[in-house]
Amino acid sequence: MFVATYLGSCAANMAGYCACWTCTSVSQACMKRSARVAYSFLFFLAIVISWIMRDFARPLIEKIPWIMRSATGFEPSDKWFGQQAVYRISMGNFLFFGCMSLALLGVKYKGERRGQLLQHGNWVIKLVVWILFNALPFLFPNGMVQAYGWAARFGSGLFLVIQMIILLDFTQSWNDAWVANGEQDERWLYGLLALTVTCFAGVLGISGVLFYFFKPSGAGSCSLNVFLITASLLLCIGFSLLSLLPMARNGSLFPSSTTALYIMYLCYSALQSEPRDFECNGLGHRLNAASGSTLVIGMLVTLLSVVYSALRAGSNTSLFMLDEDDASDDVAMGTPLIDAEAVAGANSTAESAAAPGQVSASRDSAADRAAIEDYAPISYNYAFFHLIFALASMYIAMLMTGWGAVEQERDRLDVGWTSVWVKTAAEWVTGLLYSWTLIAPAMFPDRDFGF
Repeated sequence: MFVATYLGSCAANMAGYCACWTCTSVSQACMKRSARVAYSFLFFLAIVISWIMRDFARPLIEKIPWIMRSATGFEPSDKWFGQQAVYRISMGNFLFFGCMSLALLGVKYKGERRGQLLQHGNWVIKLVVWILFNALPFLFPNGMVQAYGWAARFGSGLFLVIQMIILLDFTQSWNDAWVANGEQDERWLYGLLALTVTCFAGVLGISGVLFYFFKPSGAGSCSLNVFLITASLLLCIGFSLLSLLPMARNGSLFPSSTTALYIMYLCYSALQSEPRDFECNGLGHRLNAASGSTLVIGMLVTLLSVVYSALRAGSNTSLFMLDEDDASDDVAMGTPLIDAEAVAGANSTAESAAAPGQVSASRDSAADRAAIEDYAPISYNYAFFHLIFALASMYIAMLMTGWGAVEQERDRLDVGWTSVWVKTAAEWVTGLLYSWTLIAPAMFPDRDFGF
């Protein structure tokens, strides 16, 4: 009986060990294949924690004396405590992703140890380090955290600019691809025309919705909202007409229509960020009556969109790399990724480790594949990927605190006049940047602008 019990216990322990080992192996393999998704999950987890701490951080912050010392002379509100927590969590993630970016700087090939160990491996260690980085800023003095808050304003602006550049490049590439396909099949051109008409119809539709909600009847003239909506429409009309002029060598209505649609979305986003008690914010008055679940869903959508934007920007590295290595050019030209000497060296190493005549063809081919895989260029720049997430960490701090305004409303994201003007500025920078891409080749014909 004792032997049977002992054997059963051993079998159970062995089964548990095998199950744990299998789960660990599977999770590690998934992490290696989906590193970007894993980092995106960490980032999303960080901003959810920031969101919770923003509204419920007071009991924790009150127990930290070096933070409370700066609260002498005034009675800190719940919003002040929330801002302190959000800044510190944002700072921790900025430091984590910033250190990862520096550590992976210069990695070009998949076989490099830094890429394998830091980017794709050691996830348990990285999770522990990430937790430590999130806790570390709570030991920092308030002066350092406030300085980070000011730096985060500039980092967030840089993040928005990168988003705009990626959008403009994406629409231009889309247009060029469909026009090229249209030379073989006219249906591609009809599809491009349909999308262009749809985008311009969306611009007009959004304009009507904006006038309806943000110039409500009985709310006075609402001259500010009328000016912002009208100016956005004029900006869209201006660069759309500019794209048709002969001087706009790369002008096309499809990029103009998608850019116009994005600008009107930014205009809507700016107006809906107006304080809820502002008489001209008719949409805000309706949202005040919304249920708690509606507010939660809205905030989750906002957070998910930021995560997706950071993931997309971090993966689109070719647009920002000024000194592309030869390996990437070789891939585009269809030439071998590595020269014959590298493969021969890998083969000779594999053959010398075995007795003469015992190296099979399958082993040779496996060695060739391993050598080619090790010297293959990475699909995206690891350092730039983490830099984008570091800037996105700054942006989420501004989003949570209304761009540093202590009066950010509870249970709200990105509400306040600072948010209104930041988004309005982003809207105009986008329009002017697109206009510059249209006229720059004509103004400087000797320069290659890459589009």
